[in-house]
Amino acid sequence: MRVTRPEAPHPDRLLAADPATREIARELLACVEGLPIVSPHGHVNASMIFDDEPFTSATELLISHDHYVTRLLHANGTSLENLGVGATPSDPREAWREFCESWHVFDGTASGTWLRLELHRLFGIDEEPSAHNSTRLYDLIAGRLAHDDFRPRRLLASFDIEVLATTDDPLDDLRAHRGLRDAADVSCRVIPTFRPDAYIDAHAEGFASRIERLIDEAGEGRVGYDGYLAAMRNRRDAFIAAGAVSADHGVRTARSLRLDARDGAALFEKVRRGGASTPDRDAFEAHMLYEMARMSVEDGLVMSVHPGSLRNHHPGTFARFGPDTGHDIPFAVDFTTALRPLLSDFGTEPGLHLVLFTLDESTFSRELAPLAGFYPSVYLGSPWWFLDAPDALMRFRNYVTETTGFSRYGGFVDDTRAFCSIPARHDVARRVEASYLARLVAEHRLSLARAREVIVDVIDQAPRRAFKL
Repeated sequence: MRVTRPEAPHPDRLLAADPATREIARELLACVEGLPIVSPHGHVNASMIFDDEPFTSATELLISHDHYVTRLLHANGTSLENLGVGATPSDPREAWREFCESWHVFDGTASGTWLRLELHRLFGIDEEPSAHNSTRLYDLIAGRLAHDDFRPRRLLASFDIEVLATTDDPLDDLRAHRGLRDAADVSCRVIPTFRPDAYIDAHAEGFASRIERLIDEAGEGRVGYDGYLAAMRNRRDAFIAAGAVSADHGVRTARSLRLDARDGAALFEKVRRGGASTPDRDAFEAHMLYEMARMSVEDGLVMSVHPGSLRNHHPGTFARFGPDTGHDIPFAVDFTTALRPLLSDFGTEPGLHLVLFTLDESTFSRELAPLAGFYPSVYLGSPWWFLDAPDALMRFRNYVTETTGFSRYGGFVDDTRAFCSIPARHDVARRVEASYLARLVAEHRLSLARAREVIVDVIDQAPRRAFKL
């Protein structure tokens, strides 16, 4: 039997183990603990905040929408259906019981760190969930969720988030964003992000019908490739009018391809008709990444690129539960040669900000830091997804800083659908930066005065600078 024990988050969590360095880290952390959160990339649904409906259960709040949590539970034998993944009907109390019984699987994981902070800060829970206390914890959380303070807008205010970027389909009507912008009780700046993947990935099922709809709704009466590009530009303009500062690209690879208008139109017709080969479909995505960079130079939207994930790795799970349900798996990615066409033409353009993310740690020091250390348009995206964990964040800082310093950093992104995990994720990032800088100070490689300035810059100014906030 597992013993339930007090487990309040330690005030020195993630700070350096060496006492002298830890003392410096404490001082540096104090410089940024009170700063508001700037979240320039994430996946919280704007409609959830706009509608401001109460959360129905602990399961909805902390489990079902967090694929970090559900994927590990699934690996250890829990059914995704039982967890309510993909909006499947389930018993939330039973899902919570299974989560509590499996709490030990999160030992040592970033998810375990975030969950402990969430339970402590939101509900005052400082004990390990288990089979023996699952009912009591569920009822305690249910009682809190019944209060208005736990509705989405009140929680948003309590999280002290200054900017929260969502990720949105190009044909989204952006009604929720307009409503939030005008809402008297929402001080946070909730902004959309243009995410055109569904209209660029020619491998995806339903691609042809989606691009026809895009052209019909936003192509200004034009047809074919001309209408397609016009529709992309028009929807980007609509997003900018709604407050967007960036376009996000979850491409399979970072490959870019320059084609003239004639060849681009011919390739478009191939993929539109549905008879294109796999190389043709890959080439179309690469060409459109290039064209998206051209558009970003024209309209000023920051371009963030998230390659290197084989989406929907398990066909059966995808068919049953849909996308973004925990089975997107990383693979190795090339940046240096892949981005050369794009960077050759646009890399020194003053209007372009290109924030590069990777799931392949080997590229941090070999490719991304050298690219960011030359091209004024390139910023280093923070460790993302499987890498947004304490040790990986520290490895990133060690890998890139000696090449680029701190000025080419794009700021931490939480990249989450799990609304209540946002403060916890940013807390971890701030503590890692404090520990890294404390070591530089302890080794007399940086003065304490300068370290105080640097930590404020990387936590607060870096995302503002890179994402033009």
